Amino acid sequence: MNTIEEIQNQIIEEFSMFDDWMNKYEYLIDLGKNLEPLKDGLKKDDFLIKGCQSRVWLVPKFENGRLFLSADSDAIITKGLASLIIRIFDDKTPEEIMNADVFFVEQIGLSQNLSPTRANGLASMIQSIKHYAEAFKTKN
Repeated sequence: MNTIEEIQNQIIEEFSMFDDWMNKYEYLIDLGKNLEPLKDGLKKDDFLIKGCQSRVWLVPKFENGRLFLSADSDAIITKGLASLIIRIFDDKTPEEIMNADVFFVEQIGLSQNLSPTRANGLASMIQSIKHYAEAFKTKN
């Protein structure tokens, strides 16, 4: 199983194949299209991420000492961002998540090329996952 750092490096490598941001946005859209949609019953206000312009649901499940994540959004680029976040943090321990340095955002240029509302949404998703990890850590 790859570490959070290794997964981020893979994402950086994937995005480095694209020369311009239009191609990177298309890649994000493709990632969003490939993210398994949540069942309607999970699209509850309890799972809505605050701070996102679009609606984003992030559903945690804690099992065998690991955090499992699923997500969905009503905006396709945001759904692509959610797929990256899930890829990085899914099936990790709370300690791994809480100690993670999230560097891929800066490295692939997301912080400079996302609208402020999308960048805030991405930061809110990461922050929510870290909060879930903290909450589940205390249950261990």
